[in-house]
Amino acid sequence: MFKRFFLLPALLFFSACGEDESIPRPSGYFRIDLPEHTYTKYEADCPFSFEIPEYSTMTPAAAEVNQPCWLNLVFPKLKATLHLSYRKIEGNLSNLTEDSRNMAYKHTVKSSGIAETLYEDPQNRVFGLLYEINGNAASPLQFHATDSTAHFLRGSLYFNSAPNADSLLPVSNFLKEDVRQLITSLRWK
Repeated sequence: MFKRFFLLPALLFFSACGEDESIPRPSGYFRIDLPEHTYTKYEADCPFSFEIPEYSTMTPAAAEVNQPCWLNLVFPKLKATLHLSYRKIEGNLSNLTEDSRNMAYKHTVKSSGIAETLYEDPQNRVFGLLYEINGNAASPLQFHATDSTAHFLRGSLYFNSAPNADSLLPVSNFLKEDVRQLITSLRWK
């Protein structure tokens, strides 16, 4: 009787340790091989220049925009696009900065927070603000940069997929470095 008392719990313990195929497993994500950050200078018939990653291509914005200095910095392997729009300041700097802020904060519905990083380069007259939008927002990064007298450049990063912060976070963090490089290398003509 004493042996059966110890044998029964031991049998139950070892039978419970078997492999059960009905355990749900979390979904996995594809592995993304990120390239090395290498940059080249981009210049066009626009009043600015900056450095862009060598693994990206610059294309004009859609034809219906009809703005020659509205560009798309496309990251084909990462399925992302940084939409850039340039405006000449004509006494409307406060309106342009407020519009940029409003466009970034429209994402608060889906975001879990927005962090702002200020950029100042008085020597090259580049002043800007980078918005890092956390959570499942459509655009994880937005920025604007200006010389505060004549030039205003705005950028928004979008992915060609449904927003999912968990799967896009590594790529978003990777591209954040490229956006920072663009801002810090920005020069007005």
